[in-house]
Amino acid sequence: MNIVVCIKQVPDTTEVKINPETNTLIRDGVESIINPFDTYAIEEAVRIKERLGAGKVTVITMGPPQAEDALKEAIALGVDEAVLLTDRGFAGSDTLATSYTLAMGIKKIADYDIIICGKQAIDGDTAQVGPGIAVHLNLPQITYVRKIEELKEGYIKAERLEEDGYGVIESSLPVLLTVVKEINEPRLPSLKGKMRAKKQEIVKWGVDELGLDKDKIGLKGSPTWVNKIFAPERKKGGKVLQGEPKDMAQEIVKELKKGNLI
Repeated sequence: MNIVVCIKQVPDTTEVKINPETNTLIRDGVESIINPFDTYAIEEAVRIKERLGAGKVTVITMGPPQAEDALKEAIALGVDEAVLLTDRGFAGSDTLATSYTLAMGIKKIADYDIIICGKQAIDGDTAQVGPGIAVHLNLPQITYVRKIEELKEGYIKAERLEEDGYGVIESSLPVLLTVVKEINEPRLPSLKGKMRAKKQEIVKWGVDELGLDKDKIGLKGSPTWVNKIFAPERKKGGKVLQGEPKDMAQEIVKELKKGNLI
């Protein structure tokens, strides 16, 4: 059973920087982490391989050269191979261009039964890239997976988290899954894993290696774009009311009349 895991290196939430000309995130030189939801995807892939006792887990990401750090961390967690899609032509990609690029990278990998993604990235929160990859590769998909009930040659049954409970979905393989945090508890990297990650070679592919249509990547291939971005206005500190409920109710009415609580 060969599994491809898609991950994203995202800026640490306290270190977000914006390019004022393109209104896109500046990733070069910014402290970054593996997207938290993607750690569950990595863990599930490694668990499947361990449970079956055979197969290979390949992790893939698109990003600047520094994204290699995220791939090394994934290897330390038990991943076998890693691929970095990096090229200046990818800069400014929206979810459509990103899913196209990742899909073409996975297509070049070729040998896979399952593709696993985290449900969404914390820097965009769109949850569109995973499903977009499935569309580009013409694959069935199961989103928001919280448990894999059964997995065998050519078949999977999974529980999908829904608003009022969960549904059980069956699918043929290959398939794309997006997973939620309820699916497992990610492990910490082992010393052996860290040592292997230091020695592991990261495969790097750009536009030419993937043979991409340049009209479908980067800003040119992105039909959605940010018109304006700004930091929200900092609100003033609140006011603590103490006393009997009747007295506090009267105080709240006074503050509302002054417009202080609106």
